[in-house]
Amino acid sequence: MTDQLNASGDFRLFGRAKGKPLSARQQALIDDLLPALDLPAEGEVVPARLLPGQQAHVLEIGFGSGEHIVAQATAHPDNLYIGIEPFLNGVAKALAGVDEGGLTNVRLHRGDARDALPRFADASIDRIFLLFPDPWHKKRHAKRRFIQQSTRDEFARILKPGGQLRIATDVKSYADHVMAEFAGDDRFDWTARQADDWRLAPADHVRTRYETKNLGDCAPVFMDFVCRGGDALPSAAKASI
Repeated sequence: MTDQLNASGDFRLFGRAKGKPLSARQQALIDDLLPALDLPAEGEVVPARLLPGQQAHVLEIGFGSGEHIVAQATAHPDNLYIGIEPFLNGVAKALAGVDEGGLTNVRLHRGDARDALPRFADASIDRIFLLFPDPWHKKRHAKRRFIQQSTRDEFARILKPGGQLRIATDVKSYADHVMAEFAGDDRFDWTARQADDWRLAPADHVRTRYETKNLGDCAPVFMDFVCRGGDALPSAAKASI
């Protein structure tokens, strides 16, 4: 594994940045398609300007091989999906999915989301997905977990009032960590009202190959939160995001 300083110097990227060599097609996608889909190299990121006219703007952090973001973008062409992922091979696979599907409503950025989040405009995102992030099991590695006060602060800032946040994990200690982080944060409401609300996959969930491997120590847990600060999204709008 490698640890890399982010551009800001405030965070380190823990884990692999790339795996086996890319195929010629994958490298071509990185060279030719990624620059067209990437976030602006500098300055504020305003999702509504990336693809004007979209109904909602959705951010997926750590999209892995891109199965979830590609499926969501295919199902909801009126929404813009923005994905951030540091692993080069995952970005290449996601680009292949975007290319094969002829999708125009996806933007992808290779990098550490903790570096990119501060650049997003206030109240500019309708929904955030953080699905099966690295759990960093060991106690001494707890600070490497993505969910920390700093990322909660960014979520609260960039989500619109009534915006949605979904965090999923199949590691019990990580689920406990997430709930402890959000328990005292009155900027977010946990939407669960009964056990099945977190034990069963939501109707709009897309299972990925990673999830089917059952690598964790518990069944998947789905934690949905709503960001406070104004009127919630209408039910019809939520269902379409």
